[in-house]
Amino acid sequence: MQGGFQYQYARLNPAEKLITINVGIFLLLQLLTFLLRLPERTLEYWFELPDSFLLFLTRPWSLITYSFLHAGFLHLLFNMIMLYYVGRIFFNFFDANRFYSVYFMGVMLGGFFFMAAYSIFPAFTLSNSPLVGASAGVMSLLILVCTYLPQQEVRVLFFNVRLWQVGVFFVLYDLVMIPLNSNPGGRIAHLGGALLGYVYASRLAQGSDIGVPFMNFLNGLKSLFTPLTRKAPLKTVYRKPGSAGSGSFKAKEANQRKIDIILDKISKSGYESLTQAEKDFLFKAGKEE
Repeated sequence: MQGGFQYQYARLNPAEKLITINVGIFLLLQLLTFLLRLPERTLEYWFELPDSFLLFLTRPWSLITYSFLHAGFLHLLFNMIMLYYVGRIFFNFFDANRFYSVYFMGVMLGGFFFMAAYSIFPAFTLSNSPLVGASAGVMSLLILVCTYLPQQEVRVLFFNVRLWQVGVFFVLYDLVMIPLNSNPGGRIAHLGGALLGYVYASRLAQGSDIGVPFMNFLNGLKSLFTPLTRKAPLKTVYRKPGSAGSGSFKAKEANQRKIDIILDKISKSGYESLTQAEKDFLFKAGKEE
């Protein structure tokens, strides 16, 4: 196979890359725990999110790393299935940078909600339960698309439902399950992710992207880990206004304006109000991101 695993991995979209990483980490931890004969969750201890702000200060990285750990196979399976299908909808309208921004901001806000609940409410102080799982990040993506495209229909089993109905169902389910579930802190984290997705989508509809600073941070972080390669000397190139590069830039601007017009139409009248040509254009644009 040309390029091997690295080549195939590079071809995945961001949701599929996260799924690959989560599955890989789960299998690796299971294998090491078995081979080293370690007590269950020994390796996870330093990477799961504690329920205490004081403990969190001793391992601040856990605000992100907890999202790559899962309590069991079914926990992993459900989260990855949700991430895959939500990602398919998300990438029809948004790019990779926004995906990572929404996902990890949802993970962090969900983590803060979790620790705050254990610090404030007496019902939570009766148990000691660290947080693991990608649910808060997945929830932030789900609620963003449900809020931004509320009238778009999706197929659930044998009938169609609108995205706003999907979002309301998951939020209400988490609220109802808080007093009934053995892990209420996880439900609180879901609600933190949902809030992030809702606020993000609401601000996008107003023309403001609250994730830009976080996107810039991620891009800066990515540059730190980019392999150092020998770069050609910099040189100045004069490009005439009518050159090919200028035309390409103008074409991208025109495409983006058309995408914005279509998304505005969807937000007002629903996905089904689009013409077939508009649907084809939006699908093609999503593939090219």
